[in-house]
Amino acid sequence: MELRHLRYFIAVAEAENVSRAALKLHVSQPALSRQIRDLEEELGFLLLERSAKSVRLTEAGHAFLTEARAALQRVEEGVQAARAVATGTSGELHVGYAPSLTARILPPTLRAFQTELPRMRVKLHDLSTEEMLARLREGKLQIALLVRPTRAMLRGLRFEELLRDSLRLAVPPNHRLAQQRSVTLAEAAREPLVAYSRAEYPEYHEYLADLFAGSKGKPRIAEEHDSVSSLIAAIEAGCGVALAPESLACFAGPRLKLLPLSPTPEPFVVGAAWAPAGMNAAAEKFLKCAKEAAKNGGATPK
Repeated sequence: MELRHLRYFIAVAEAENVSRAALKLHVSQPALSRQIRDLEEELGFLLLERSAKSVRLTEAGHAFLTEARAALQRVEEGVQAARAVATGTSGELHVGYAPSLTARILPPTLRAFQTELPRMRVKLHDLSTEEMLARLREGKLQIALLVRPTRAMLRGLRFEELLRDSLRLAVPPNHRLAQQRSVTLAEAAREPLVAYSRAEYPEYHEYLADLFAGSKGKPRIAEEHDSVSSLIAAIEAGCGVALAPESLACFAGPRLKLLPLSPTPEPFVVGAAWAPAGMNAAAEKFLKCAKEAAKNGGATPK
């Protein structure tokens, strides 16, 4: 049984005449009659009572007409749902993100994206860099916003820069360095450092290693944390200071002071990563909104 059998049967049942139905369907009357008989033979019972000038539904035909209409309606709804997903106008988009690095651009990106695609649901996943990259490869994420991974970590994934985030020394307001206008790397190295977990954020530790490569003072990491909230709490409690992106201020507010470093080190490069095979229309739209948000400095794209 094919969909055309259902369409042909419905047309004949509604017209109560094979000739009129054939004219509406743009097929010949003999071909239409043959298709209806083929359907009846497959079902094993009659759908129509035939006379010289008209046809009438049998009792079984009435029951089948209701189900045939419902079946075609479900097929049409399925086509529309699949088309919406294929064109990126509805469904779910799974986005990985690093909270402290995307705090300025993620909210305006989401607002702009939902304005353009209100039927598309965005599911955010707060993950480490390695978790995001793994899920991109597995197809569990369609796009991720994160600090630029090393080439070895990317391995077949695409990355596009969105913005650069300046490095700051995060200290509690009552810290002895808090009143300085800037801090040198040597001064920072003398303080116990609170850092992100090496296991989950290896690129952060590579950044620190490069940062202090030419410096006499080497940092001493006192604690490692797996989230921005625990990192802020540790600094606020006096467990140490942290070398962190300036966007940390979006989370910490007045709880911490973020001091410029002298000389100014290379900033963090923040961007979007995706698997080329997993970049659907919705992910492309999300990337476009993220680019606009970054271009506007965190303001809502217009």
